[in-house]
Amino acid sequence: MTRRIAWTLVVLTSVLLVLAVVPLAVSLTARERVAYRDSQRAATRVIAAAAEEHLSDGRPATTMRKELDAAARAGDCAAVYDASVRLVASTPCAAAQGEEAEELVEDVLRGREPEPPDSEGRLLAAEPAGDVREPAGAVVLARSSGPLDARIAAIWGWSAAIGVAGLAASVLLSVRLARWVSRPLSTLDASARRLGEGALDERADVGGGPPEVRRLAATFNTMAARTEALVHGHRAVIADVSHQLRTPLAALRLRLDVLAAGADDATTADLAAAQEEISRLSRLVDGLLAVARAEQATPRPAAVRIDEVVAERVAAWAPVAEERGVRLTAESDGAAPIVALGAGHLEQILDNLIANAVDAVPSGGNIAIDRRAAGDVARVRVRDDGPGMAARAKAVAFRRFGNPEAGGTGLGLAIVHRLVTVNGGTVRLEDTPGGGLTVVLDLPLWPEGGRERAGGPRS
Repeated sequence: MTRRIAWTLVVLTSVLLVLAVVPLAVSLTARERVAYRDSQRAATRVIAAAAEEHLSDGRPATTMRKELDAAARAGDCAAVYDASVRLVASTPCAAAQGEEAEELVEDVLRGREPEPPDSEGRLLAAEPAGDVREPAGAVVLARSSGPLDARIAAIWGWSAAIGVAGLAASVLLSVRLARWVSRPLSTLDASARRLGEGALDERADVGGGPPEVRRLAATFNTMAARTEALVHGHRAVIADVSHQLRTPLAALRLRLDVLAAGADDATTADLAAAQEEISRLSRLVDGLLAVARAEQATPRPAAVRIDEVVAERVAAWAPVAEERGVRLTAESDGAAPIVALGAGHLEQILDNLIANAVDAVPSGGNIAIDRRAAGDVARVRVRDDGPGMAARAKAVAFRRFGNPEAGGTGLGLAIVHRLVTVNGGTVRLEDTPGGGLTVVLDLPLWPEGGRERAGGPRS
């Protein structure tokens, strides 16, 4: 943003400088040329007036010679011609004028006003001596164009210096203005990103930038403070609910155990059924708390090796699966993709999927976890050969209590869906060929360069 603002202002200033400085320099150059020509023609007329006195009135050539000497001292080359284009008098350097001077004299004697040529760094001027219609002669004066060129070069040099100075000032002011506007916005963007990553105490700086940006930062801080209060209040409610529900449930279970110790068989069976309901209610409370925590998750992505996490979870669940007569295996195509997930999220995802599969698959069944890279994502599939799931149940499986046929709390897949999507991935349910259910996870890959960092300890 800083570059765009700076470049826009610099380009605009450059256009304005070109539109202002170039026409001014052209105008000054034209004026300087006219003034130089007028000065040359005035000097030529002075010599022509002195030459007329000599050619028409027959006076001595003394005055004419003085004017020619003055022209020579000024660096000019002048020559006086009579009506027959014969050289009457000249300065020492006038011989170099040659045929161009004679052509000018002939035009002047015919009553024309020729356009003086620019010859080899000299400017020629011709004036009649006497009446324009019947001149007694003509004067040709050649003056070096060096002083004129030097003045023109000075004009363009100063114009270029003014343009460069204006452009430098514009660049400096543009960069400062762009930073003044964009730096608070960049800071606000960084604060918003950190707030989105879970830093609820993040606040933006309201002391810099234009008034509109300061107001935006103040509004952001108000929003962040309210969000922090809401999240902390939600977490406090969850903690209170957890404490208030778990403690009475545990006390009720102890009371039922005490009652069952001295009860008859019929009463013991009823108390056992009540204990099962309390256990189910405890699992439901735990599931609700897990869903609430998952919904509050705002992960900071970290590099996670899928093969390591899958191996750990298979090793952890293998005894449970073996106890129920289920074979739990991990498969791979040889690749070890690294994904960007929040710390511990992949473990929770696999735990919920394996737990659901172990509960659903009958004795003698199989559960397989395979992973592979698929384009710009890493694909993890948890396949079982259990009873599968109806299409209607799959459509609502990721909602809390969405599947009325679920054997557990009906919250496991809701937790999986939340943890996958909050990390930028996707999850879907498919039928396993031959019968069963397959959960397909597409997880975002860790950017290139993260492979080295992923080699360290994983949180």
